[in-house]
Amino acid sequence: MLPFLAENQNEFKVHCATPNGENNPLSIWLSGQDNFTKDQNIQTKKNFERKYILSFCEINKNGEWLFVGIYESFGVKEIIKDKNTGKELNIYDTELIEEGKEFIGKLVVGFDLKEESPSAARQRYRYLESLLDKMEVLELKREKVKVEFPGYDKVNISWKDLENVIEDDVWINVLKNQKAIYLIVDCKTGKQYVGAAYGGDGLLGRWRDYIKTGHGGNKYLKELDFEYIKKNFKYTILETFNSNVDDKIIIGENKDGEGGREGFWKDVLLSRKFGYNAN
Repeated sequence: MLPFLAENQNEFKVHCATPNGENNPLSIWLSGQDNFTKDQNIQTKKNFERKYILSFCEINKNGEWLFVGIYESFGVKEIIKDKNTGKELNIYDTELIEEGKEFIGKLVVGFDLKEESPSAARQRYRYLESLLDKMEVLELKREKVKVEFPGYDKVNISWKDLENVIEDDVWINVLKNQKAIYLIVDCKTGKQYVGAAYGGDGLLGRWRDYIKTGHGGNKYLKELDFEYIKKNFKYTILETFNSNVDDKIIIGENKDGEGGREGFWKDVLLSRKFGYNAN
């Protein structure tokens, strides 16, 4: 692959895909190569006017990047307007090429965008000839990077990222039939919603509902625009329970949730008084 890059470096644009507060490109790629391609094809500026795109996803803030493919760009095929902002979006026509395919998801490369200047560090689209000599191969993994579940006590995930992983086999296996108390946080207002997962598909079923509708049938969440939820909501798990635990321990003895762990967390977090819990 390196000879191909060196020989054609003046025809390459490097896409350094980093989280922007709404989307995490690595999570999108982990959900499927096609999903990453579709997301990359949507650009606010004409960033892919060269013949090839060398695509990386940021792994961490230490200058480590995962190689996710080489694309051929056939230019902008249409221009549309963002329904939320009204800004023009360039929709590119690109195709993943065979060169380097065997390294996708395995090759970790090191380069620091901050070396040139603070302003340069914010530029996520670079000419390959300006970066090629600075790139260092850090690791070549035996297997492709895969989706991982961080552990019930470490889940802290945005709506966008949850959408990307909710149908992955790893997440399905750990969330299915799992009884739990979970927390939804509105990152813009700080309001919280405490919910309980029990019966049916457990936590998997509840969180699938939020991905499908945004509100999951909850009274105050129904009042919010779905796009607002997609942009501002995060999800975490407060407490988990064995599958044979009586549901009354989780949701309480009556409609007010008295004696239940769900009600306990609502009281602790004041989510009925200051959050999105209606009862």
